[in-house]
Amino acid sequence: MNERQERQERILQQLASQEAPLRGEDLARQLGVTRQVVVHEIALLRAAGSPIVSTPRGYYLRPIRHEVANKTVIAVRHQPEQTRDELYALVDHGLVVENVLVEHPVYGELSGGLHLRSRFDVDQFLEQVESERAMLLSTLTQGYHLHTVRYPDAQALSAAVAALRNQAIEVFD
Repeated sequence: MNERQERQERILQQLASQEAPLRGEDLARQLGVTRQVVVHEIALLRAAGSPIVSTPRGYYLRPIRHEVANKTVIAVRHQPEQTRDELYALVDHGLVVENVLVEHPVYGELSGGLHLRSRFDVDQFLEQVESERAMLLSTLTQGYHLHTVRYPDAQALSAAVAALRNQAIEVFD
């Protein structure tokens, strides 16, 4: 086994042993390499079919699920300062916010992985946005954006949509 294969095997072992996402910086420190090397190795692993998910909080292995999850796309519009309320409304009703998508006039569809399941996840994501001084993708489209969400049942989805509307967040059918 060469050095690259050993490093990739160690990355997979580290990710498999974690319940929470593992930051690229932490992986790099454990492996004694730069973060860029970790990013490259993960890209190669993903291309080879490894179920590695990248989130704003780090990397994790996608669990193998045998049940069929209910999944849909929600189209919304709101101001940036309503983002926390929007995401709380979704996770508080048991939804998992997998991503955010916007339709850019030049680049087409742009998406960012979120994988938010709880208020804690939402808070961590928004703290990272603030600390990095990053712009939300929805600012590119005057607040219009889509979220792919997983939900436990139709009642939870309906309650989440009602909560969004109660927060004065536009939801498009």
